Amino acid sequence: MKSDIVKRGIERAPHRALLHAVGWRRAEIDKPLVGVVNSFSEIVPGHVHLRDIAEAVKAGVNSGGGIPFEVNTIAVCDGIAMNHPGMKYSLPSRELIADSVEIVAEAHAFDALVFIPNCDKIIPGMLMAAVRLNLPAIFVSGGPMLAGRLSRNNEIKLVDLSSVFEGVGKVTAGKMTEEELEELEEIACPGCGSCSGMFTANTMNCLTEALGMGLPGNGTIPAVDSRRAQLAREAGRQVMALLADDIRPRSIINKDSLANAFAVDMALGGSTNSVLHLMAIAHEAGVDFPLEMVNELSKHTPYLCKLSPVGDYHVEDLDRAGGVAAVMKELGGLLNLEARTVSGKSVAETVAGASVRDGNVIHTTATAHSATGGIAILFGNLAPDGAVVKKGAVAPEMMMHRGPARVFDSEEEATAAIMQGKIKPGDVLVIRYEGPRGGPGMREMLTPTSLLSGIGMDKEVALITDGRFSGATRGAAIGHVSPEAASRGPIAALKDGDTIRIDIPDCRLDVELGDDELSGRLARLGEFKSKVETGYLKYYAERVSSASTGAVFG
Repeated sequence: MKSDIVKRGIERAPHRALLHAVGWRRAEIDKPLVGVVNSFSEIVPGHVHLRDIAEAVKAGVNSGGGIPFEVNTIAVCDGIAMNHPGMKYSLPSRELIADSVEIVAEAHAFDALVFIPNCDKIIPGMLMAAVRLNLPAIFVSGGPMLAGRLSRNNEIKLVDLSSVFEGVGKVTAGKMTEEELEELEEIACPGCGSCSGMFTANTMNCLTEALGMGLPGNGTIPAVDSRRAQLAREAGRQVMALLADDIRPRSIINKDSLANAFAVDMALGGSTNSVLHLMAIAHEAGVDFPLEMVNELSKHTPYLCKLSPVGDYHVEDLDRAGGVAAVMKELGGLLNLEARTVSGKSVAETVAGASVRDGNVIHTTATAHSATGGIAILFGNLAPDGAVVKKGAVAPEMMMHRGPARVFDSEEEATAAIMQGKIKPGDVLVIRYEGPRGGPGMREMLTPTSLLSGIGMDKEVALITDGRFSGATRGAAIGHVSPEAASRGPIAALKDGDTIRIDIPDCRLDVELGDDELSGRLARLGEFKSKVETGYLKYYAERVSSASTGAVFG
């Protein structure tokens, strides 16, 4: 066992002395050391209950013959970090999480790992670490939050965090009172768990299951459901089986399982951030997975589930309807069914007993919301290396759009313009210098898109950015435009009034400028200077690569 390098031999007496100090016994020398990597935090709603999940995991590891040691990583709540400088740290935290897991696992010679994530960047950061370390590993998330229940006029309406963001726009437009917004904010997030819609956190927890790194139920069992603790205990037991059989992440995460994850993403209409994170995981695993392949998968994968922010259903409803396993069974031959999973079974064996229990939540391939998937990658002279749109969240009338650019060099400038009523129907908002390097940190633009939705302009105005969008975003919101402005991408050359043409069905994003005019404008640009000169963000801006390759460190 790997842990023998800290347990065995006379020269390891000091190491054993330190292990004795934390409760280890000499009689346990033959037992594996299992790292339980917990992202517990009292400031993140999705993580506030993870101590209980860790206790269940440790019970499972103990019953399976291992010695569990709980260690921790950082966690950022994107909702709390949204629309202020704190959001610059959200995506960069992913790399820190991966690095910190590597450090603690290698320094203490763990034999196997159980990962306990729940929110946006923690999940992919841990997946990147799992592939990098390639120790036997399994994931168990903290589970989704329940939707809030808003009672008005003798009716119950389900609400969530995106309802509150959109409520700000409604107040701005005079469609909601401040008192009504205050009532909404107090009930929209009723307790622990990752925010209840198919936003980034729940998308990534579902895709962890589709990748084969989580047991059935990982993505959908609610945080407050007793089955979540049961799943955690089972994960602790199962990691011991993975260790015994020498099943490692790189034997599970490969081109086939990544294709499965993208296909499930298309069927669920998941967050656009999933593209960024799955590309980063592919990079860490040494798998060549170009963005063009995402569109190929989308062409052949039906869109089966309309969950918030696109529809009225939430992840608790997806769980009730059969969960990710039922979606995968419905996709059937569109998946690589022989791919391995941490259950020890193939995908085909894992989903064999699944069934769709509510056809309103999970449609069949014959009754799909659309014949193609909920995400598209756009290319064109404005995005030579690609851009991402959640097309399942775009109104039919905005699938093709042509309009004048309204150009802003920061999210704050664009937000102010929206709130001051300066944006007109037909406009195309452009928010640039918010990319991985330019932000730095590639902030999410949930506030601008929610304001547009709240004032009723999400079906009239498009928004493109080299930054990102929250999974809670809906509307013609096109992000990850690559190359970014800070790297002299074409988006840096745009001026107010330039005509932008969006053609989502044909996967195109263009500005109506000739090549000579576009290249001439770019040549006249001054040298980009980062907005930060100290700290981690300075280091991040110097190292980070393009969003088209996952915004990983080059």
